[in-house]
Amino acid sequence: MAREIVIIGGGIIGCTTAYYLSRHPSTSSSSTKIYLIEASEHGPAQGASGKAGGLVARWAYPKEIADISFDEHVKLATEHNGKERWGWRYVNCGSWEGRREVAPPEEGIGGTKSLEKTLGLPGGQKPIRSKRARMANHLPKDLLWLREDLTDSYVPVAKEGSTAQVHPYLFTTSMFELAKTNGVQYLNGKVTSIVCTEDVVTGVEYTNREGETERIFATHVILAAGAWSPTLVNELPITATRAHSIIIRPKEGVTIAPYVLFTEIVNFKTSAHRSPEIYARPDNEIYACGPGDDYPLPSTVDDVVVDPLSCDLIYSDVSGISHELREGTVEKRQACYLPTVSSGGGPIIGEAARIAKGLFIGTGHTCWGISNAPGTARALTELIMNGKIECADLKKLHPSAIL
Repeated sequence: MAREIVIIGGGIIGCTTAYYLSRHPSTSSSSTKIYLIEASEHGPAQGASGKAGGLVARWAYPKEIADISFDEHVKLATEHNGKERWGWRYVNCGSWEGRREVAPPEEGIGGTKSLEKTLGLPGGQKPIRSKRARMANHLPKDLLWLREDLTDSYVPVAKEGSTAQVHPYLFTTSMFELAKTNGVQYLNGKVTSIVCTEDVVTGVEYTNREGETERIFATHVILAAGAWSPTLVNELPITATRAHSIIIRPKEGVTIAPYVLFTEIVNFKTSAHRSPEIYARPDNEIYACGPGDDYPLPSTVDDVVVDPLSCDLIYSDVSGISHELREGTVEKRQACYLPTVSSGGGPIIGEAARIAKGLFIGTGHTCWGISNAPGTARALTELIMNGKIECADLKKLHPSAIL
């Protein structure tokens, strides 16, 4: 069977799916062609896929895709030296509650929408702490970059070996480069429409870098444009949440132990509560992000607006609980958009045959896109190349169950 597969979106879902499709045994024949189209003039991984924390968890949400995704992450890291290539490593993960002394800036958009990393935990809640745990303020012996005198409680989130991390930009671009090595063709342009004939996908129209309209034939179209997916299929119940983050570089000679922390910080002076997440990375940089907001989605990822004061809020919070973070240098202030299924549940994975035969959806992963990308990619590849998803039961995530 001749296949011309067009993947819309050069984020983690699109690039990883391109890689898995390119590795399928049937792809080696000349009858299968794979194209990846990305709108950013800077190439893949310019949105959330390059600006996320990079958490990979077996306990991620939803369970249907989390287990298979974690196992696939392990396989990819083993096969392609992920430790060196994209910062793969197992990490400790904990929930920290405490106080801070420095008042945050009074201005800035900030955010109030939780990124809900803890949805994968039992009950969909943060760890339930006993009274004894709340009274304890002892940190792990190697977690030296948090102030113990400001700690009210620290509780491990998950058992050892069930949480890891990658550098999201390096992972996404590695999948992209490996896919190109396997024959995937890259197109740089903004898709304007998915072309259908009698409710069957027949191609994609896009505007190239010169502003010219081009059309490419397709037997299968995979929509993996994240928060921008509804601009091409308006039936998709996807909303966009903007999230800010910063990258901190510690002073020379300071080593940051490998921990991912979900925090609840109370300001000592104002009693305000904030919940930044903090990620120590293998190259000794620290990533920190805050809650999301509803700032309007721009036309392309290249037009995302960063609110500097929102980034300052994040730095003020995390530097208030760590001398090492306070003395470090903020190297990046950035923002991205996370796609969320507004009707609840998600992500959406499968063929949207009610809209058009040959249209496949892979979006709505919220903050779990990095973690759940390999499982999503494997499932879509099996569905397109084998006719059915064999790696997991994803009926609850099928477009027909959500749209």
